Amino acid sequence: MITPESPERAYSTRLRTALLFTGTGTAGAYHAGVLRALHEAGVKIDMVGGRGIGAASALFAAIDGGARLWEAAGVWKDRSASRFYGWRRPLQYAGYAVVVAAGILLLPIALLAGAVLVGLVGMILTLLGLETAGATLTTWFTGWIDTLFAPAALPTIIPRLVLFALLAAVAILLAALIAAYLRDPLRRRSKSSLVWRLLGAPLSSERLVARCTAELWNLIRGAAPLAAPARTELARKYVELLTENLGQPGFRELLVTSHDMDARRDVVFALLGPNHRGRFFTRAAAEPGTRAIEAFDLSGVAREHALDSLESAVAVPLATEPHLVRFSSEGPWRGEAHRLCDRPEGLSRLIEEAAAAGAEQVILVSASPTEGRAHELSAGRSDLRGRAGEQLGAFETAALRDALEQFTGRFASIFLVRPSHNPLAPLDFGGVYDERSDRRQTVAELVDRGYEDAYRQFIEPVVGAGAEPAEPVQRGNGGRTAPSQL
Repeated sequence: MITPESPERAYSTRLRTALLFTGTGTAGAYHAGVLRALHEAGVKIDMVGGRGIGAASALFAAIDGGARLWEAAGVWKDRSASRFYGWRRPLQYAGYAVVVAAGILLLPIALLAGAVLVGLVGMILTLLGLETAGATLTTWFTGWIDTLFAPAALPTIIPRLVLFALLAAVAILLAALIAAYLRDPLRRRSKSSLVWRLLGAPLSSERLVARCTAELWNLIRGAAPLAAPARTELARKYVELLTENLGQPGFRELLVTSHDMDARRDVVFALLGPNHRGRFFTRAAAEPGTRAIEAFDLSGVAREHALDSLESAVAVPLATEPHLVRFSSEGPWRGEAHRLCDRPEGLSRLIEEAAAAGAEQVILVSASPTEGRAHELSAGRSDLRGRAGEQLGAFETAALRDALEQFTGRFASIFLVRPSHNPLAPLDFGGVYDERSDRRQTVAELVDRGYEDAYRQFIEPVVGAGAEPAEPVQRGNGGRTAPSQL
């Protein structure tokens, strides 16, 4: 917890409170557990914000829809969560075709290995005095091998089947490229080679976005049996619902950050109340005149970008393709299409924007465990998902530490909820074996861990203690309050 130099100032329901979620991938499950605990405890929250998968958590929390995240059939406890950030389907299907081709190539080798095994069995039968049985077995298999390897059999069929499987893989990739070109209305020039355009980034956030979008529509339509509208229309309906109910119990102001690869700057999508909207979108930026090109008002011209904020925030750099967004022709970008994605080190920008939106105290939720100490090394991951997840997790832990140091003293209080140990890397949606506990841990368990940590680290010691701080204030850095975990 970070507090100012006066230890008497702790959590207060009178202060404007921002709940901020940060993390990638499986961190959303931890967010869901924490959100459930805060909901049960009736913690007052005025604004929710997120980066990475935290954008999804924020979008649900803003319209009192957190239950869709933590319920048994919700986003994070349903079995479908194991397929989030799966391999891109064209790559997956093409990979299956290549595996089939490899299996066909290995068939002759398997048959020859079988011949050796049958010969050994025949020799053993002969040694045991069963010469007739051994000779019969050897003769039968030898005749079968001669038939299969005849010039008109396997030597002709196998090359054809292998070629057919490889051509099927190429056809799948080409069909995917053509389909994407015809389906995607946001086209722009690309200098990448045809091979890279065929292969592209290995993973896709499509299933995650589809599930979150479906659950958001269920919240918006209520009990009405209505078919889901087009994506742009759904974004408008989301904004209308939030705008009309802003200030009502369970509805909060919204803040989402991502990164514009083309402009090389962070962007923020926000829907704020009238008391803070004007100052937020017109505040001075580091470069004069740049605020309009990086801050988008979801209640105004940018109302169609509510879902774009989600898709761009969950686009993991390098692992997935960036999300292509065509900005409004009425805005400063004049209808340009830009590539947006998450920035793992973007937590500081999210906290900065929360301060600009009038937040006086912050509840920060992160699934990144505490920094490592001596004799806590573990074996490195060898799989692609594990290696990428380890790097993302390390970057986010360092970014969290830097952000806490940077914003010490900027708020009345910053309350941090984080796990002491989290074996799940950001891309471990199918679960992972944990060396410390010697068992496999799942995403559903991470939801429960977030729930328990929220009670243990924030609700019971801080909210339940009233104005009393949860622990003695630690001093450091020349008299400033040093950050520490609750």
